[in-house]
Amino acid sequence: MIRITKMTVLNAKKIHFEFSDRSDKIIDFNAFIGDDDLSSPLADDSFFRKVALYENGRGIYWPNDYDFCPDFLRQYRGEGIVVQSQ
Repeated sequence: MIRITKMTVLNAKKIHFEFSDRSDKIIDFNAFIGDDDLSSPLADDSFFRKVALYENGRGIYWPNDYDFCPDFLRQYRGEGIVVQSQ
């Protein structure tokens, strides 16, 4: 199973991830922010920056329990991502 080994919150709702397979990427989370109760709080920059890693790098989450697993993040190929290495 892939783990997140390092996470850095960048500007414009982007997060840089380093994974246990030594790959890294930047994901633009604007694509995941909608009008629903779960994702809309992420539109606020101060709330977005409250993202945290689950223990042992098993995912990321926000205080409202919106979360993503590392396998999804590692494999995600949506718009706005930059794969640094594989």
